[in-house]
Amino acid sequence: MLIGEYSYTADAKGRIGFPAKFREEIGERFYVTRWLDDCCVAFAEAEFERIAGLLAEKSMVKSRNVSRFLYAGAALVEPDKQGRILLPPNLRKHAALDKEIVVIGVGSHAEIWSAEKWTSMQDEFADGPIAQAMEELEF
Repeated sequence: MLIGEYSYTADAKGRIGFPAKFREEIGERFYVTRWLDDCCVAFAEAEFERIAGLLAEKSMVKSRNVSRFLYAGAALVEPDKQGRILLPPNLRKHAALDKEIVVIGVGSHAEIWSAEKWTSMQDEFADGPIAQAMEELEF
């Protein structure tokens, strides 16, 4: 299970650190793509293939926009010897990943945020929607 929050600084080439603990669980190669809330998401190869299978079971007409969103922006990445991954420009642009980056564990996947957007998202949590969502999930 991927848990925790890790801060990194992107270099001039767009490389960012990816937590060693996450690499142990997610694998040495994994997919990164666009995600909701203006961040990116990292999936283990097996999890990305499982999602692809779910989409393939649906009508192409019904699943086309989700497929476009996930696949068009996807990149198969492999960390270098320093544990950094290179994110393509389209993914960096989608999530405004310029300099300060936060990688968070979200159970089965990791999310990659600009530090500014992550801070803003956490401020939104404090406003009450998390308590309401937890109630709906019967926590």
